[in-house]
Amino acid sequence: MADNSNRTALLVIDMQKDFIHEDGLSRVNGGRAVVPNVIKAVQVARQRGILIVWVVREHDPLGRDVELFRRNFYAADKVGPIVKGSVGAELVDGLVIKEGDYKLVKMRFSAFFATHLHSLLQGAGINNLVITGVQTPNCIRQTVFDAVALDYQSVTVIVDATAAATPDIHVANIFDMKNVGVATPTLQEWCESNT
Repeated sequence: MADNSNRTALLVIDMQKDFIHEDGLSRVNGGRAVVPNVIKAVQVARQRGILIVWVVREHDPLGRDVELFRRNFYAADKVGPIVKGSVGAELVDGLVIKEGDYKLVKMRFSAFFATHLHSLLQGAGINNLVITGVQTPNCIRQTVFDAVALDYQSVTVIVDATAAATPDIHVANIFDMKNVGVATPTLQEWCESNT
């Protein structure tokens, strides 16, 4: 098998304190459990020379850039979830953006929607994507289905480095993604592969 490291990007999606911490304003119940595996996936990607793209949300304090269904969480007198510059918008401990990585801010579920991600990846010659983070039925799934629609050669979701509110929701969404040709290895299986 050929080494595709220079044609592969690792997307780390929404691994921010508001999504992961117990007191996070948009906490994903299964998020904390996958933090060690996401850290390991980032370490392996760095060792392989894989581009790391940190996909995050950073919203306006008044929520003017969030989906309509979320706007009730924002007001002038309270800090809403994942507000730019807030503690909740920071990456969880153990995850650090380093030189050579790329930070992409998104405002919707998909990392491709209304962002320049596709242009960035095309310009870097990337045609293989590896996905980690939260949450499986929303940001992970939407990003994966957009990647499939955009004809990325290989799309991989590391099943134990992604999470949802419940294991059943996670498994059902992994099943759907697998049915459209997405690879779904464990972290160990991915670490033992060439990409």
